[in-house]
Amino acid sequence: MDPGRRSCHHAWVTSFISHTSVDCADAYKLSRWWQTVLDYVENPDDPNEPGHEECMIYSRDGSHRLLFIEVPESKQVKNRIHFDLRPAEGSRDAELARLTELGASMVADRRNPDGTGWVVLADPEGNEFCILRSKSEVAATQS
Repeated sequence: MDPGRRSCHHAWVTSFISHTSVDCADAYKLSRWWQTVLDYVENPDDPNEPGHEECMIYSRDGSHRLLFIEVPESKQVKNRIHFDLRPAEGSRDAELARLTELGASMVADRRNPDGTGWVVLADPEGNEFCILRSKSEVAATQS
């Protein structure tokens, strides 16, 4: 390797994700929806309010943040990036029922007769995400 050329394999060439941004029509409303879905919280020193153009929510351990940003254009095509959710407790199907009750809509059902697969849903603004089987469901089929 050329001594003047940097390698992308050195430990000092790293980054971390500060937060994930989601473009939306109503930052407050969508942040509240995802806050319920993920059991995230907002910053008590900078609470989200109706009418805010940017609303941030945080995982309870602070390891991940979602920033909802209002934009004038609506969603046009399938997301190029999406969330894959795994239920912390219970089953994929129970989580599907909970999320549809909260306002998610089914986009595609990719569940298989043997229990594998996933379900593609959309949040209230049409952003796709998937629900996978819980870790306990996966472990039960591997025993």
